[in-house]
Amino acid sequence: MNHPRTFMDKFFLVIKGLCMGAANKVPGVSGGIVAFVGGFYEEFIYSLQKINAKAFKLLFNGRFKSFYRYVNGSFLALLIFGMLVSYFSVSKVLDYFLEHNELFVWATFFGMILGSIYYIGKDFGYWTKNTITTAIIGLSVGIAISFLSPAKENDNLLFIFLCGMISVSGMTLPGLSGSFILILLGNYVLLLVDSVNALYDTFAELLQGDFGFMDNRERLRTLKILAVFTLGSATGLVTLSHILSFVLKRYKHITTAVILGFITGSLGTVWPWKKTIYKEGLDGKVFLDSNGEQIIVNYERFLPNLQISETWWALFFVLLGIGILLLLDWYGKNRKKHA
Repeated sequence: MNHPRTFMDKFFLVIKGLCMGAANKVPGVSGGIVAFVGGFYEEFIYSLQKINAKAFKLLFNGRFKSFYRYVNGSFLALLIFGMLVSYFSVSKVLDYFLEHNELFVWATFFGMILGSIYYIGKDFGYWTKNTITTAIIGLSVGIAISFLSPAKENDNLLFIFLCGMISVSGMTLPGLSGSFILILLGNYVLLLVDSVNALYDTFAELLQGDFGFMDNRERLRTLKILAVFTLGSATGLVTLSHILSFVLKRYKHITTAVILGFITGSLGTVWPWKKTIYKEGLDGKVFLDSNGEQIIVNYERFLPNLQISETWWALFFVLLGIGILLLLDWYGKNRKKHA
């Protein structure tokens, strides 16, 4: 997997990391889809799979260059850099548009998933009894997850660690949204909103030479939760990558069929025309998170009204999403021709 990368390759890899980071934060969208349609899914999985006992041995022996080459460090570093930047920039922009133009954001992602189904399925010519069966299973699971009801928030550190391990599946399994899983587990706001904002505020204060957060018990508690979540995510990422590496090597066609079914099933989660259902008490009062924002628990879907212009604009954004995927496909083909 280690090969010379041009400046444009590196630039696009950072952009893909930005897209993965943004996608991972949106409920219903999988960062793994970005990796799959971006043409670097297998390299991503195999690079993570290289983080093993041999890699740690190289690291502890001080052979840093050998470690970097062994784990495909240039690839992982650029991709992870893009993801980190995304969490403090693109994700903030995405949050803004979700608040002010939610329909168009969901429409764009819906189009991207439609495009990804085409992208994965167009060259898949291995439809057999086994692959059709596994695709149907993947489709069924994807649909079922879309309509599950979420649990209550839980800040137990062991549970937070498990949330990290489970939610990171969105980066390694195309179609399975890690952020949506966190909603189902009841910890989306705590782990992807409150914790990230706490880290952002802490960095901002540190740059100003302000260490006042050290006396803020709630801030320290939130940062501790984020640290445990990050540790769980890293553990899950490496563990899943080893499992997926094994599966991809031995059951590639069946795995692709499952992914194709799963992504198709996830369309229900990102259906643009839906009404947000917020968490309410028995008295009908809406619950708020620590930032004073309403807590989303699920969505009520409905058919679009073709009599209003907003619907046609949404359809335009669906086509835009499909176009983005076709552009990625074109870039991938061009890259192969000039490789």
